[in-house]
Amino acid sequence: MIIDYGATPPVPQLKLTSQEHLENYRRVYASSEKASGRHTPEANLENYLKECDTQDIEHVVIKARDVETTFGGRVRNEDVAEFCNSNGDRFIGFAGVDPNKGMVAVRELEYAVRELGLQGLNLQCFENQLAIDDRKMYPVYAKCVELDIPVNIHVGVNFSLKSSPEFGRPEMLDRVMCDFPELRVCASPPGWPWVLELLSVAWRQPNLWIGLVAVRPRLLGVAESGYGPLLQYGKTVLKDRMIFGSAYPMQPVGRCIEEILALPMNPEIADLWLYKNAKAFLRL
Repeated sequence: MIIDYGATPPVPQLKLTSQEHLENYRRVYASSEKASGRHTPEANLENYLKECDTQDIEHVVIKARDVETTFGGRVRNEDVAEFCNSNGDRFIGFAGVDPNKGMVAVRELEYAVRELGLQGLNLQCFENQLAIDDRKMYPVYAKCVELDIPVNIHVGVNFSLKSSPEFGRPEMLDRVMCDFPELRVCASPPGWPWVLELLSVAWRQPNLWIGLVAVRPRLLGVAESGYGPLLQYGKTVLKDRMIFGSAYPMQPVGRCIEEILALPMNPEIADLWLYKNAKAFLRL
């Protein structure tokens, strides 16, 4: 079995309503999005669900987003919850709130979890134009601890030319986790070009997982790519903390899984990455 920690099924209500700030992503991911068939008629929900069956995917995490204050866009919590409720137990929804909204964000998060049934929080700090350790983030982190839910935090470079890559520095995450030792965090994408910095934080912090999301898994086997240390640490001291995510439609689901299985590690480690670690993180 496999858990895909991060995909966006091809339905209109899960599309970010304003994407001008992400135009450069379409250039960077043009090749992999073409391989996924993102812009073809075959990119429909029926075919996506068939692919999930073919790949033996038990669960998929779908993440809402709120970047209204900065870029005017949103994937609504209500729409994510409705999709998950309408398509069976396979789909797990994460809420999206905008910490720039202060207590409004905190109340929205509580409503999303307690009333809508969402099971985590997604924060794209570069889209909110907030550092991971900005004090505006702290009420939201505190609410995650209170609700006992995991949080996904974008870590690493972003390719938006409307935001700074500095919002993704892993060292800021270490400061947050020292202040909130009970907070369960998955850092995804996995920190490039500060991969070693992220690995050092994960080694220090027992409640930090690393999401192999929005990166071609085969690059972990290429030392010069900058991702190589993820493989070395991910099959040794951090083998219980690596989580697979396809980022579909940015990448093809099947190809991502094949590339994980082709990495030089034993099947037991691959099973941790593809299934058991996500199951532990999500407390399924």
